[in-house]
Amino acid sequence: MELRQYLALARNWWWLLLLLAMAGGGVAFGVGLLTPPEYETSTTILINQARGSLPDAEAVLSGQRVAATYAELIHQRPVLEEVIKQLNLQTDPQTLDRQVRVSPVRDTNLLALTVRDSDPYRAANIANALVEVFIRQNVETQTSRYAASLTDLQAQLDDLQQEIDATEKRLKELENQFTPTATSERERLQTLLIEDRRSFSTLTQSFEEIRLAQAQTTDKITVVESALPGISTSSVPRNVAVGGLAGLMLAAGLVVLFEYLRETVKTDEEVERLIGAPTLGVIGQIPGSERSGVLITAYKPRAPISEAYRVLRANIEFSGQDKPLKTLVITSSSPAEGKTTTTANLAIATAQFGKQVILVDADMRRPTLHKLFNQHNTRGLSTALMQEGGGYVQDHMVATGVENLWLMTSGPLPPNPSDVLGSRRMAELIERLKSQADMILFDSPPLLAVADSSLLSRVCDATVLVALSNSTRGDALRRSKEQLDQSGATLLGVVLNRVATSRDGYYYYYHRYYSSDQS
Repeated sequence: MELRQYLALARNWWWLLLLLAMAGGGVAFGVGLLTPPEYETSTTILINQARGSLPDAEAVLSGQRVAATYAELIHQRPVLEEVIKQLNLQTDPQTLDRQVRVSPVRDTNLLALTVRDSDPYRAANIANALVEVFIRQNVETQTSRYAASLTDLQAQLDDLQQEIDATEKRLKELENQFTPTATSERERLQTLLIEDRRSFSTLTQSFEEIRLAQAQTTDKITVVESALPGISTSSVPRNVAVGGLAGLMLAAGLVVLFEYLRETVKTDEEVERLIGAPTLGVIGQIPGSERSGVLITAYKPRAPISEAYRVLRANIEFSGQDKPLKTLVITSSSPAEGKTTTTANLAIATAQFGKQVILVDADMRRPTLHKLFNQHNTRGLSTALMQEGGGYVQDHMVATGVENLWLMTSGPLPPNPSDVLGSRRMAELIERLKSQADMILFDSPPLLAVADSSLLSRVCDATVLVALSNSTRGDALRRSKEQLDQSGATLLGVVLNRVATSRDGYYYYYHRYYSSDQS
């Protein structure tokens, strides 16, 4: 759809757009008043994998994967339960988890932890406690791999230290004894003490090596920025704006959907797309409600709509350059689309151009032309068809008061209009009418209502379809085209009737041009 069409939709449906936008804003405002306020705070932690050298690209990528893993671990039940216990929160792990959002900071080893709560200080306490508990549990988990070895070594060191202390004590007791027995025992104890001290040194070195390995293989998690009391996330103006925008988008979607489902014809581009036929004329809404005012080309020849009918006449004439058109059927898909008004004004515009025109009311079910021209309907098409040989066809026509234009009304209505219009006599009458005028225009019934127009169209030079702008459905226009094709008729084009003259309407600029020309 073109921008002009969207603007037209906005003008036509402004009330729905405004209504739903206000409804959306009002709902958002009400929800905001009823919803308890929420506060949000954040803390950032750094996950550093200890290494003896600067990290390369692979190490950085690995660190990011570790950060993503830790982000999930913070959401696990052991961490949440410990925080609930530590802060004495009146909640459960599932509810607390919904308040927490943990996300790795892209291309870094950082984790951003955000907490929402109805209390700003409690939000900060939860965020800081989550980090504290997670760091502690993470250290406990990673150090547990070395705990057994360190515990065993520590026990051996304690036992050996007791033995060394006992040996040193005994040596001190024997220090002033110089008997052969005491001397021998001192030498043995000194040898034992040297061996124990050597063993203690070896065990101590092993203990330190394990502790060093533990430190080198344990990820270090540090708090980069602690959480402060939360900031309110509620904003009445913002909520109202978002709600209003949502309502506006909903209304726009409904309008576009409604217009799509209607698929009514509004522009010549749509006519071309639907049936591949050109638009011969674009006619605006004739002002006033008086029947005589319908014949605007006769009473207001300089009006913009009168000029539109003259453009229609010129386009029809141009369309018949290869094969001159003398007989033309004007019809529509459905009733009340303006085919009779179009036929009458086209006939007047053609007569004003200096051509001899016969206007025939071939709608032998609901004839209207005799009323437009204020004529009786005692003689006309039906009486001309009934005359046997001789007689003058002019006897069944009346003058219209418009120079060069004659009217053949429908005459008394027959019981079988389709048989009459499709008869051999109708074809013969058309040939006789051709010798009396330059152009013969037939106002015929709607195509989709009865078969009359299809029967008449196949014995005339061409057919023009009248479509009521913003009312005639696309499927009706397509079926009309198919029906004409099946009957062997030639569709010359389409007339868009009663097109809007508003500023955003399709007819606006045309109407404005000719209105300014009158002034």
